[in-house]
Order: sequence, then C-alpha cells, then structure tokens
Amino acid sequence: MLSDASSPLAQEILRQMLDGTTAGVAVLDRELRYSYVNPTLALMNGVPSEQHLGRTIGEVVPGIDAREDVLRQVLDDGIPREVTSSGHTRAGSDRERRYWHGAYHRIEDDGQVLGVIGIVLEVTDAREQQRDLEEARARLSMLDRAATVIGTTLDMDTTCEELASFLVPDVADIATVEVIPVDGTTELRPPPPGVLRLRRAAMAVLPRLRERSRAFEAPGQYVDYQPGSAIPRCLASGRPIVENLPNDEALSRSAPDPQRVTRYREAGIHSAMVIPLSARGAPVGTLTMVRSGGSPAFTDQDVVTAQDLAGRAAISLDNARRYTREHHIALQLQRALLSGPSHPHPDLEIATRYLPSGTSALVGGDWFDSVRLSQERTLLVIGDVMGHGVAAAVDMSHYSAMLRVVADEGLPPHEILRRMDALMARVAGERPATCLLALVDSRHGTCTYASAGHLPPAVVDRGNRVRLVDVPPGPPLGTGQGGYASFTRPCVGGDTLLMYTDGLVERRGEDIDRSLQRLTELQLPDDPELDQLLDDLLERLMGYGTDAEDDVAVLAARFTPR
Repeated sequence: MLSDASSPLAQEILRQMLDGTTAGVAVLDRELRYSYVNPTLALMNGVPSEQHLGRTIGEVVPGIDAREDVLRQVLDDGIPREVTSSGHTRAGSDRERRYWHGAYHRIEDDGQVLGVIGIVLEVTDAREQQRDLEEARARLSMLDRAATVIGTTLDMDTTCEELASFLVPDVADIATVEVIPVDGTTELRPPPPGVLRLRRAAMAVLPRLRERSRAFEAPGQYVDYQPGSAIPRCLASGRPIVENLPNDEALSRSAPDPQRVTRYREAGIHSAMVIPLSARGAPVGTLTMVRSGGSPAFTDQDVVTAQDLAGRAAISLDNARRYTREHHIALQLQRALLSGPSHPHPDLEIATRYLPSGTSALVGGDWFDSVRLSQERTLLVIGDVMGHGVAAAVDMSHYSAMLRVVADEGLPPHEILRRMDALMARVAGERPATCLLALVDSRHGTCTYASAGHLPPAVVDRGNRVRLVDVPPGPPLGTGQGGYASFTRPCVGGDTLLMYTDGLVERRGEDIDRSLQRLTELQLPDDPELDQLLDDLLERLMGYGTDAEDDVAVLAARFTPR
C-alpha cells in the first residue's frame, strides 16, 4: 500500500495512474522490501500483488538477477540509475531467458529517505532482435573472411585445407573434409557392397587434440563408411546431421565403423555435425566438425553458420574437382603420347623428362620426339602447343603425328617446318605451336637446326659449360606465314644438346633473357650420365623461385661416335 500521500484524493489519483500503466511499477522501502506493486508487475512476476508486500525481490522472484547492489546505491546517494535484469520469474515463458530494463529513483519526504520506486519494462523482444542482428552481422563477417581465404587455388586439397583450417577453433575442435574420389584417380580395390569410400582431403585439429587425432585417418587416406553411418546418411539426404551427446550405441551406428567408439571417447568427443558439400546439384563430399571436452554442444545457429560456409566452399571445391578431372585426362593423354621417342641411331644417346605443371595451370601441349631417318640421320623434335588442357594435348598429338609423316619425306629441317605450317594453317581450330628441330647427321658429324618461334637449344660441352645455340626463329606453326631457315654446326663427340620448353626457364615477371642467362650459369657435375644430367638440371632450375606455372619437357641428346 502507498503511504504518506498528501491527501486521500491524491493517493487515489496516483493509484489509478500506477495501476493503469503498462509498465511494471514497484515501491520498495529502505530494506528493499515491497510496499507496493502494480498489476502489470504482478503479472510479470507471476505472483499476486498482495503476496509481494513485505518481501524482498529475491524472495518473490529468486530466478531474477535483480541487481540489488544498484538499488542500494540509489538509496545511499539519491542518484537515479537504470539497470537491466535477466532471468525467469514465476510466470511461465518459453523464452530461453527474459530481460527487463528498470529505472530507479529514491523517494524522500522532508529530507527523510523512504525507499525506492522502480519502473520496469520487459525488453526481451528487443534484446533477442539485437542478439539476432549481432549474430547475423558476425555470420556475414565470417563469410566475408571465408571468401578471401577459401578457394584461393584450383587445387582441391588446398581448398579443403583452407576450409578445415578456417573452422578450427572458431566453430569446431576438429574439422575434416572428405571428398568423393574423381573417377579414375584411385587404383584401390572397390569397397565392399554397401560401403561408401571417401578420400580424406583435409583435417584441422586443436593443439590439445593433435596427439589423439593421430589415431584417425590422415589427409590423403581413404575412409570406408559402414551403411547407415552419419556421412552416408548425410550424402543420401542432402541435409545436415547433428548428434549431440550420443550414447555409445548411437555413436557406434554413426561412426565409420563401430571400433571407432573407444578412440572417440578417449579423445573426449561428445558432439558431431556433418554438412553435405554439393554444387550444381551434385554431391562433392562432406564437412565433419566435432567438439570435445568442455566445448559446448552444437546449436541451431552453428548449423546455419556451417551451412553458409559449406555452400560457398562447395562451389570452389566443384571448380577444383572439374579442374582435377580435366587435368587427369590431359595428363594421361599427354603421358601416353610421350611414352618415349623412337630409337635413334647407335651414335646418339637420348634421355627425356616431362613434368606437368603445378596446381595453377592445366596440363599443356608440350611434346618431344626423335625420328630415325635413313643415312644415319636422326631428327630431334621438341614443341609446345599454345594453351592448356585436353584440347591442347589433342592438338599436340596432331602436330606430332603430322611431323613424323612430313619428316619421312627427307626434307631439310626448315622445309619440314614450312610444310607443317602450311598444312596446319589449313586445319580450322588447330592451335598454333612452337617447334624446334635438330637433324643430327652422325656420318658427317653435323647438326642442322630450324626453329618455329621456339626457345634456342643449349649445348653442354665436356667442360660442363652451357652455351646457347643461336638459331634464327621463324613464326609459330599454324600461322601460315612461313619464312623458316636452317642453321648447321658441327656435332662434337661428348657434347650434350639440350632442347626444352619454356616451363624449364621462364618465370613470371622475369625477362626471358635473364631466364636464359640463368641456364647458361648452371654449374653441372663433371661427366654425368645423361639421365643424371637431366635430373641435376631439373633440380637446379625448378628449385629456383616458386612462380613456374607451365609444363616442362626436356630432351637431351649426346653424340658418341664409334
């Protein structure tokens, strides 16, 4: 009851105002016990007004963080204060937590402190909206960061590593990415019927779990999943699977195989979430996240965040998978076509090497060959079709086959190039190609060169000095321009001729003259076998810098007259 009002009329007017407001109002005495509660606050607290009187806030609603320390400060210094309290009252609610904002003022009469009056409004909706907004902003910020660090290359494993590393430790304690193997890229026996086999492409682990994680498959290994386990179910449904705090029986059903349960428990794993990775309507793989020890179980918000990240990462993974498939096809085609040049004359020793490019480019159209002609002559060939991928490898096969046909006509090297250029220029859709020919005549001890826009050959003499051979370059093959010339020089016994494609020497952002100069500055071992010479050459040149982005084809020939 209100007391100390100036008159019965004023008291009645004040009561009508307070009883009719939609804000909760309470008057607390100097001991912070209720002396008045309006109907709105009684409804908030789920306790009739009369049952508040003479009791403290903690006695009426013990589930509320009432911040009585702030109310005592108001009593002590008279400075009004606002405070937000949270918790649950005795009124039923389906909210996870409720929030109230109150403004408190000291009540005085002729300088005597009587108590505190508080006006309270429930702000749960506003707090939840603010929380949702902050979570949405945080999620967008995470997605923005993910866009800059996931999918930086066309290499599938690198993309998977970027995804897993991004999730640990912010979202998971352990994150693994399994991918559906690209057809033809594995030589393993097929899995048993009903068993799903995926390749573990990446795994990120908290430091405290690193030792325990060694019991699981490492990146690059294949994992077989029993029928009905979590990952096959996730791929079949296309929907996330969340398993928080499963018992051993449920964990045994969800694990790749039941024997995993003991290892999972030893690592303290208690919650798991599996997200499907799909792009353009086709599955790519799965993303698995687990939490262990004192980490909380996964929430619905965690699922939304993981799905957003997985959706964006799946596009990059699909692009990488398409690249991997084409890269594999082109590489197999090119290796089949480069299975080995034909046997030269006995006076000529030949060795070759082919290295496909790294992850930043597709396989190209590099090729080499040796064509054994009559009268102790051997034609050495190296070329490079412009572009990359399967189409370049196919065009390379056309050039290689046509060159063998033209070479059998016994023409000098520059005429071979002229005929090749004219023929290929008539074929619609064929890509231009550079080509270098070296016709070795072991009877006369000479070598005749002709170039169609190719880099110059090099000669390694017996003193291990590397010198470039100045061969006049003509236009690339397939342009129809012609204009090729031959250049003849002696073949010295024991010298080694090097013919190569631009991937051996060129580096991004570097002048080609500097690249060729680096080749001439090499310090090679004394009197090596031809295969050893090529291995040393590749090790020294390919170890220089990290910007080589093209295939490397090298042909080495050594004249050894009998």
